[in-house]
Amino acid sequence: MADLIMGRVGYAPGVYDMFHIGHLNILRRAREHCDHLIAGVVEDDVVTRIKGRPPVVPHDERMDVVRALGLVDEVVSDWSSDKFEMWKQLRYDVLFKGDDWKGTEKGTRLERLLGEVGAQVHYFPYTASTSSTDLRRLLEGMN
Repeated sequence: MADLIMGRVGYAPGVYDMFHIGHLNILRRAREHCDHLIAGVVEDDVVTRIKGRPPVVPHDERMDVVRALGLVDEVVSDWSSDKFEMWKQLRYDVLFKGDDWKGTEKGTRLERLLGEVGAQVHYFPYTASTSSTDLRRLLEGMN
């Protein structure tokens, strides 16, 4: 799919649960660094496996929110916690992540694997002021 597109293809995967300013910041910045931006919305079962709990907002609704922003050219279901597996499907040139991944085992592995196929990881500053985890804690405290 991506090999039919001219220019630099970017991939911005995320859960995008309880969409907030941090999500918007990543997508805005990613938009500036590629010609075709694909947002990958992580599927509910993958989120549950990784985080130990399902997202608050269902997958289809999270995809609709991201699609409605008009910042991305394409929205896909991200079915794997391994972003190199998603590269095999999408053949993107650059993966966009928050810098909370930088220097981690997962980030370093991904940088190496993508480098081997001519792709790269581009990190953006993590928006510390708002996170889905903090929003979830707030909601749980209201019950």
